[in-house]
Amino acid sequence: MKTVDPAFYVDPTLETMPRDDLAAYQWQRFGRVLPAVAARNPFYRAKWGAAGVDDARAVGDWAAFRRLPFTTKAELSRDQEAHPPYGTDLTFPLEQYVRVHQTSGTTGRPLRWLDTEESWDWWQRCWQFVYRAAGVGPGDRIFFAFSFGPFIGFWAAFDAARRIGALAIPGGGLDSNLRVHLLAESAATALVCTPSYALRLAEVARVAGVDAAGLGVRVTIHAGEPGASIPATRRRIESAWGARCIDHTGLTEVGATGFTCQTGELHLNESEFIPEVIDPATGSPAPGGEGELVLTNLGREGSPVIRYRTGDRVRLVLDRCACGRTFGRLAGGILGRADDMLVVRGINVFPSVIEDVVRQFECVDEFRIEVRRQREMLDLRVIVEIDGDRYAADQITLTLADLRRRLRAACGIRIDADAAAAGTLPRWELKARRVVRIDGPAR
Repeated sequence: MKTVDPAFYVDPTLETMPRDDLAAYQWQRFGRVLPAVAARNPFYRAKWGAAGVDDARAVGDWAAFRRLPFTTKAELSRDQEAHPPYGTDLTFPLEQYVRVHQTSGTTGRPLRWLDTEESWDWWQRCWQFVYRAAGVGPGDRIFFAFSFGPFIGFWAAFDAARRIGALAIPGGGLDSNLRVHLLAESAATALVCTPSYALRLAEVARVAGVDAAGLGVRVTIHAGEPGASIPATRRRIESAWGARCIDHTGLTEVGATGFTCQTGELHLNESEFIPEVIDPATGSPAPGGEGELVLTNLGREGSPVIRYRTGDRVRLVLDRCACGRTFGRLAGGILGRADDMLVVRGINVFPSVIEDVVRQFECVDEFRIEVRRQREMLDLRVIVEIDGDRYAADQITLTLADLRRRLRAACGIRIDADAAAAGTLPRWELKARRVVRIDGPAR
C-alpha cells in the first residue's frame, strides 16, 4: 500500500482500509441508524411498510438493503407540502433539532431540512475530510464568500473550520468589491465559494486593479456547481487565483458527500455514505459503474435519506487511488444532472459540456445558454460575454465560428453562438442559472 501523509487524512486507517472491511464498517454504521429510523421516523415507517418491510430486523444483509425502495426528491417535496413546514422525515421530536437549512430551489420548491446537534456535528466531520484532503488546517485563514442565508451553502464548512484549527473569515453581507478588499486585508490562504463566484471575484479584482493571483490564496474550495471538475473551468480558476482548485460534492438533504484528494481525484466519503450506481431507467445496478448516483447517509439519524436517488450522473471507480485511499472516486466529477439534461434533436446535451468548451476562451467572462422550441424541437444558442481588453491578448483568439465548431464537436449537434456586450449578462454568488428557456424563435 502507498505510504500516506497523515496531514492529508482525517483517519488514514479508515480511508485506506480494504474494500471488504469498508463494507463491513458501513454495515455496522447502518445497523446503528436502522432501528431508530424504522421505529420512530414516520416517513420511512410509512414508506417501508407500503413496501412490505414492517420489521427492521428483516433488513439483515446487503441483499435485503438493496430491496428497500429508493427515495426521491419528489417524494420528500410532496411530504413537506402535505405536512408543512418540515415534513415527516424526522426521527426525533421537533425540539431536538437545532439547525434548519433549505435547498437552493433552482429546480423546484425548496426543501427545508433539519439537523439535531449530533447530525450537525456529523456534517462538520464530513467537512473535515474535505479540508484535510485539500491540505487545509491549523494556521490557514479561510474566507467564506457566500450570503449566510437559509441555503445550506457553506454553513457546515464555516463551523468546521474551528475543528481543524483554522481561522474562519465571514464574507456575508458584503458586495464583491468589499469582499476582494477583505480577502486582501485578512491575508486569506483559502477561498470557499461556488466556481462561478470565484471567477466573478477574480473579474471584480481585475477591474479594480487587484491581481487575485497575488493575494496569497493557495487553495480554492468549491461546491454548488460542477465547475471545479470541468477541466477548462478548473484551469480558469487556478490561473485567476494562482491556487489549487478543489471540488466538493454535497446535497442539502444528503450531506457533504465528497472531496478532492491531493492527487486531484474526487472521492466519495464512503465512511459516511453508502453509494450505489443504477441505470436511471430500470433502477438496476449500472454496468461499468456509470449511471445515476444513489446515496445513503450514515450519520444523520435525525433526518436521514436512505437509498436516495440524487439525479447525478457519475462514473464510480473502486480501485485504490494513487493517494492511497480505497474510497470510491467519481471519474470526471459529476458528469451531469438528470434535471439539467437537454434533449436536442435526439441528442443528450449537458450544460457542463458546453461550459467546458466556452471556458477554453480566456476572453469570455460569462455566458448564457438559451433554449428555444422550434416546430416541436429544441434549439440551443450560446451567448458569450467578451472582455474587449483581453480579446486581442487571448492565445486562442475567439471567433463565433470557432466557438460554433467546437460546440458541434463536443455536443454532436449544431449550436448557434452570439456575442453580448461586456457586463450585460448576470452574475451569481450561489448556484448559477445559465440555462434560460425563451419562448419564440431566435432573432
